[in-house]
Amino acid sequence: MEIRILKYFLAVVREESITKAAEVLHITQPTLSRQLAQLEEEVGVKLFDRGTRKIVLTDAGMLLRRRAEEIIALSDKTVEELLTQEEQVQGVISIGAGEFGAMEQIAELCGSFREKYPRVRFDFYTATADVVKEQIEHGNMDIGILLEPVSMEKFEYIRLAGKERWAVLMPEDDPLARNDTIRAEQLESLPLILPRRLNVQGELANWFGKRFEHLNIAYTGNLTTNMALLVRRGYGYAIVVEGSLPFRDGAGVAFRPLEPSLTTSVAFAWKREQPMNMPMRKFIEHAKYFLSMNES
Repeated sequence: MEIRILKYFLAVVREESITKAAEVLHITQPTLSRQLAQLEEEVGVKLFDRGTRKIVLTDAGMLLRRRAEEIIALSDKTVEELLTQEEQVQGVISIGAGEFGAMEQIAELCGSFREKYPRVRFDFYTATADVVKEQIEHGNMDIGILLEPVSMEKFEYIRLAGKERWAVLMPEDDPLARNDTIRAEQLESLPLILPRRLNVQGELANWFGKRFEHLNIAYTGNLTTNMALLVRRGYGYAIVVEGSLPFRDGAGVAFRPLEPSLTTSVAFAWKREQPMNMPMRKFIEHAKYFLSMNES
């Protein structure tokens, strides 16, 4: 299966038309149709349902689309890494991270690194630790800033200084906002918005104890910003880490920590024993020094 053919396939998916894709690719429509037919013959399954107006992917086609995007991203990344093996430190370092206060440290880390190596660019991707971890394992991402708990068997990591504190996000005029802290019994009957990650839900289950089984979980989500919008509309009370919001009281929401306090750590992680290009090696060295200085 050639990279070129996979790019043809993805062009057809984007344009939803062989004719339009052929124009974008600057090849003839019969040539593109023939290449797609050969691809279907090679993989042994039907990839498209060819309707009168647009092309629709079959289930097999949707699977190939995901894999083709991963393969092409990895191919492009490999070529880029080979080109940056020269003495000049330049290239792109991709960082996957969630929304939490520890990103203040990472922003300072990246800024100080670019002062030394201004030809290095950082590409940030926002997602949960589970998604970021998977992307690193597949070779599609370099660094993960991971909110624990998360399995670290395949990773080298540095645990960042400080802890992320869990709290409840609520409308600013809600009666609960009169409290300095929020206890489990105060949340038991309320519509809750919880993080989607199962590992995190496990931590919250331990904090709630027996009450967890009886909670009214109305929503789950992976981005605090979206959860905050639900809170502002009065649809629920979100349990989030304190550092995940760029705003606090006064923006339609209030933020109160859990009592007893529940905290978690954040790790700066990269894949164990992976080949590294020059920018990545330099960045890891810099991170080890910079983050150790933050601990002291």
